Amino acid sequence: MNPEAIQTRSLFSELKPGDRIEVEHTVTVGIRQWAIRTRGEVVCTERRRHGLHWRRNVDDKVFSDVIVLRRPDGELTTVTLDEFTALRRIEEGG
Repeated sequence: MNPEAIQTRSLFSELKPGDRIEVEHTVTVGIRQWAIRTRGEVVCTERRRHGLHWRRNVDDKVFSDVIVLRRPDGELTTVTLDEFTALRRIEEGG
């Protein structure tokens, strides 16, 4: 695991409602690559169990770390962390 991924996982475990963060996710499609940034206030964090993997054993447990954010315009959005995600805390006034 690279240092940025370790920092992201560490920050995720410290987040609490009301924290202001920026999430940067790198998207790669074919040879194209771009970064998407989302800023907002943490509503909650959780580890969700899901069934995204088709035809797996019923006993397989697949989880994702999820952050629910309230964006500046009031919209709620859900961000799922993966190895291409970087979290940064936004300091007050930043």
